[in-house]
Amino acid sequence: MSSGKQISLCVFVVIVCAAIFHSSRPEEGQVAVQHPEGLVHGFLELRTLEGANLADGDLIQNIRGDRVTSRLIFHFKDGSTYDDTAIFSQRGSFRLLSDHLIEKGPAFEHPLDLQVNGSTGESTVTYTEGGKEKTETERLQLQPNVANGIVPVLLKNVRPDTPEIKLSMVVATPKPKLVRLGITPQGEETFSTGSGTHKAMHYAVKAELGGLTGAFASLLGKEPPDTHVWILQGEAPAFIKMEGPLALGGPVWRMELVSPVWPRESREQKEKK
Repeated sequence: MSSGKQISLCVFVVIVCAAIFHSSRPEEGQVAVQHPEGLVHGFLELRTLEGANLADGDLIQNIRGDRVTSRLIFHFKDGSTYDDTAIFSQRGSFRLLSDHLIEKGPAFEHPLDLQVNGSTGESTVTYTEGGKEKTETERLQLQPNVANGIVPVLLKNVRPDTPEIKLSMVVATPKPKLVRLGITPQGEETFSTGSGTHKAMHYAVKAELGGLTGAFASLLGKEPPDTHVWILQGEAPAFIKMEGPLALGGPVWRMELVSPVWPRESREQKEKK
């Protein structure tokens, strides 16, 4: 083989290898899949920081191929509803495909319906202002790390020694707006289950509004409070709890896992038999 052909062959091999290597890596800002998601049905509770029960919820997750559908729904005592359905892929890295968030009822000062298309960037908010329903649609330049509805999933796949994680999220202001999330680990904290003790990594999630919006919010003292998330580490990471607002400008609430409680009468009747 001539030297010219050898050089051409070497260049071809290098290009192919580079393409394969590049395609196997997560895009910049994406979180690599370390722990693939599967079927889940978890029970949750939403409380004030003082402990008053606000709502009972379910996390229902289904999987088809590399596509996961995750729905978090809370039914409030006052009749309000929080319903967030996120669809994402987990082939090599996590990527949001779509998210549909519904907040309605007296628990939310500004009820809304937010739909995000992770592929096209088209984001639509339907809300009520002055007694009239309005709709705002924007085509946003979404980043590969957009995290609507999947922040806990992403944090389960982040190394605990990562100094900072940068994600992005579409929020309603009321127009759809893309904001950055700066997430920093705050260290491990101990919690107990029965007589056993475990450690969870505490993450602080800060919304970086940026631009004039962020400057005015800072001057007026209306910057959104940080959200705090606790993730159990180890070979099977798990969400433990979250403290933060469910809606932009809303109060800080606590979301935690709960276990089923069986009626005492049923247990007593079984013991008598």
